[in-house]
Amino acid sequence: MRLVCISDTHGRHAELTIPEGDLLLHAGDFSKRGKPSEIEDFNAWLKTLPHPHKIVIAGNHDFLFEQAPEQARKLLNAALYLEDSGVEIDGLKIWGSPVSPRFFDWAFNRSRGEEIRRHWQQIPHATDLVLVHGPPAGILDKTWLGQSVGCKDLNQALAQIRPKAVVFGHIHESYGVLKHAETLYINASSLDRHYRPQHPPVVLEWSNHNLHPIF
Repeated sequence: MRLVCISDTHGRHAELTIPEGDLLLHAGDFSKRGKPSEIEDFNAWLKTLPHPHKIVIAGNHDFLFEQAPEQARKLLNAALYLEDSGVEIDGLKIWGSPVSPRFFDWAFNRSRGEEIRRHWQQIPHATDLVLVHGPPAGILDKTWLGQSVGCKDLNQALAQIRPKAVVFGHIHESYGVLKHAETLYINASSLDRHYRPQHPPVVLEWSNHNLHPIF
């Protein structure tokens, strides 16, 4: 199974070149402010893509999914939306959550420590791929100022779960792929820090119960 990973498209999804694959993963921030019209536009675009499976989580810009979740979910019917929930596709067990450490007053922000830890404690230990919006601490999480802004509580949870891969975005300028211990980390931010669609999707191959990057 081929996985195509994108994130942080912020309404510029139509400008991307999306490779063929079996599963499209979007790690949040598909809108600028989470308005209904933005979700409708994103949903219409998803319908044009041939991937048999599509999984989406919200990000800190996707306000409607936190403020009016029923309305938002009805507008996003071209993909499976995960929010502290999971799914299994072709033997690949995926868990998704939109939360990220608090930064001013954005959507799905949680305070570091006990508040955000409660979300990570929900991730099943048998999970193969964790789909989150923000990075773990110290891994593809540096801003252009050199600050590491990832979540230490997420690190602790991942050390216990030891998933095959973690897909996220949020920090546009730290786009890339990194193998650490047994886990493949993918910052799939599609836009650069100037919100230009400069980063190509990251493609993974799921075979023999392992995930490998293709390009």
